[in-house]
Amino acid sequence: MFQKVADFGAAEIKKFSTASLITRTTNDITQIQMVIAMGLQALIMAPIMAVWAVVKIVGRNWQLSVVTAAAVVLLVLVIGILMMAVLPKFRIVQKQVDDVNRITRENLTGLRVVRAFNAEQYQEDKFEEANSKLMKTQMFTMRGMAFLFPAMTLIQSGLTLAIYWVGAWLINDIEIPAGGGLAGMAQTAAAMSARANMLGDVVTFTSYAMYVVMSFLLLMAIFMIVPRAQVSAKRINEVLDAPIAVKEGRETEGQETGTVEFRDVSFRYPDASEDCLKHISFRVEKGQTIAFIGATGSGKSTLVGLTARLFDATRGEVLVDGRNVKDYSFQALYGKLGYVTQKAVLFSDTIEQNVAFGDPGHEITAEDVNEALDIAQGKEFIEKMEGGVQSAISQGGSNVSGGQKQRLAIARAIARKPEILIFDDSFSALDYKTDRELRRRIGTDLKGTTCMIVAQRIGTIRHADQIVVLDDGEAVGIGTHEELMKTCSVYREIALSQLSQSELA
Repeated sequence: MFQKVADFGAAEIKKFSTASLITRTTNDITQIQMVIAMGLQALIMAPIMAVWAVVKIVGRNWQLSVVTAAAVVLLVLVIGILMMAVLPKFRIVQKQVDDVNRITRENLTGLRVVRAFNAEQYQEDKFEEANSKLMKTQMFTMRGMAFLFPAMTLIQSGLTLAIYWVGAWLINDIEIPAGGGLAGMAQTAAAMSARANMLGDVVTFTSYAMYVVMSFLLLMAIFMIVPRAQVSAKRINEVLDAPIAVKEGRETEGQETGTVEFRDVSFRYPDASEDCLKHISFRVEKGQTIAFIGATGSGKSTLVGLTARLFDATRGEVLVDGRNVKDYSFQALYGKLGYVTQKAVLFSDTIEQNVAFGDPGHEITAEDVNEALDIAQGKEFIEKMEGGVQSAISQGGSNVSGGQKQRLAIARAIARKPEILIFDDSFSALDYKTDRELRRRIGTDLKGTTCMIVAQRIGTIRHADQIVVLDDGEAVGIGTHEELMKTCSVYREIALSQLSQSELA
């Protein structure tokens, strides 16, 4: 299940993550496990027991068989009517539980935002609304179940009384002759034997009729949990049956080294009305730096995501080392890349293990970790920590600042010693001095490494070998800083909004 999720492209993850895919999946699997653990035995045993009981009593006495059949028909009617009313609600319950969990999770993760915007009452009302819907639906289903078991008990008791009453009538209907002599005695003995046999049939029918009723009771216990499990299974199948957008290739080597090329690339997200990237073409050679700048939503992160194959281009080709990224195996492609995401992600482990994270195809030594931290400007704050590189990182990196998280994420990418480094707006939390020193160290210590930088600061990218200016998904300018200042109005406008004419000179 989780391997299937790992194989999705970023677009598919985005589609499913709105319902908190992993948490929801865990709950769904728990529901299915409950059905298998608690219900499979009853589901197999109940029909066998009911059929065996019916086979045993059918044909022994038609009057008692009719009574038992009438009770079974009544049971089926009661259960059928109740299930028609309750089963749809059971399916709704599972979705409403998800809503309550989602709102609760939002309240906990967004606690500071809720407090800062004085939205406690709004969030409480939102939770109360979802919780009330769940409560009302649960109350309806529980009332139905509360009616069912007394109804089953009433039918069970009524069936027992009916069998005894019909049995008593049948026994009394067998007359005992009053005549004397041997013939009379024989007739009396036969009558008494018939009464005894009838009494035996009554006891037999009573016992086996209880087996039939118990079978239905077992099935009812299953019916209470199966509908929720059906919803869970359906949602798991939505994930398992979803087509995988990013399929693995077989190539392990490129035809060149450290090059990235886009050939008339366009990309459209699933269900979007238009392309978010349109006819992008450029080439960056080994050891060069290419930067991407543009307004928010212009497609910068999507563009570098195509290089890392978080998703595949809708049209055109993305080439790494002269080969289409679709042809590479995942191990080979990601072994060439060091990718720093827009939001720095750290794991609950030591600093050293966070920097040496993953499998680049070679061993990452302690020296590699220290060198990467030094280049990423992380040594200064790490040396002040009590455990140094062995200091623990809390869940989500909550015990380090935003700038420190970004530097550790950058160090993690550098430690892999990749051919191509991708920085997706990864300098935003750094001060200008740290930003400048980090870029200087990358330029001197990683001369043979190709860099792709997404940034908003002109100062971060002005010395790049190429700058691609994006506007509404289109490359409206490609060139150096000096060239773009002369030829690209969009770039010039961005530059002048950040720096003065003298600073840009």
